[in-house]
Amino acid sequence: AMEALWKQASRLKEQVARQGVFKQFGAGGYGNSDNAFTDESEVKLHQRLEKLYLSTRAAKHFQRDVVRGVEGYIVTGSKQVEIGNKLSDDSQKYGIENTCTSGNTLSRAATYYGKARSLIEKERGNMLKAFGTQVAEPLRAMVMGAPLEDARHLAQRYDRIRQEADAQVVEVSRRQSRVRESAGNSDVISKLEAAEYKLEELKSNMVGLGKEAVSAMAAVEGQQQRLTLQRLIAMG
Repeated sequence: AMEALWKQASRLKEQVARQGVFKQFGAGGYGNSDNAFTDESEVKLHQRLEKLYLSTRAAKHFQRDVVRGVEGYIVTGSKQVEIGNKLSDDSQKYGIENTCTSGNTLSRAATYYGKARSLIEKERGNMLKAFGTQVAEPLRAMVMGAPLEDARHLAQRYDRIRQEADAQVVEVSRRQSRVRESAGNSDVISKLEAAEYKLEELKSNMVGLGKEAVSAMAAVEGQQQRLTLQRLIAMG
């Protein structure tokens, strides 16, 4: 029973020590890391990055939907152009042959209609080509492009360092407990100082990488918004 009480007391002591470290650096979370140490500016940085990540992902999915829709429209439209051109050819063929014995009114009308239909289908074909080159291709290139992937990799690296920092907070709290129990042992104090130094180093790297990731993500978000809007206007 005494051993169980002693273990419980040790656990409580470690929790209190951890809370002290968390209070020292602030509290926050990112991804699956619920207890990552942060200060207020880092929390804002993380929240900004999280919003940018969601924004760029949603825009990427929308761009992909537009590409699929345009490609489907081109396939269907091309079939309609093919049917329209066949109708044009048949009409002009009837008009040229002019087999009617009592006049040429229908033949002339068929010829005019066939030529007009041919022009309409030519315009439709040009429009479909433009949809492919001016809408689908640029959007597809951006969906598959390096800038978005590079920005995401930066965000993922930031997340990993944040988790490392979270683990280092636990290590610092453990070292602080040992210092209190060691009655000023210099070796124990040195290990605490080394752990605290590593924590500060991780924090510095994390903030630097976070700012870099936010900058890259914001640039991608702006490009996504501008390009997609331009392509939608082009389709209008």
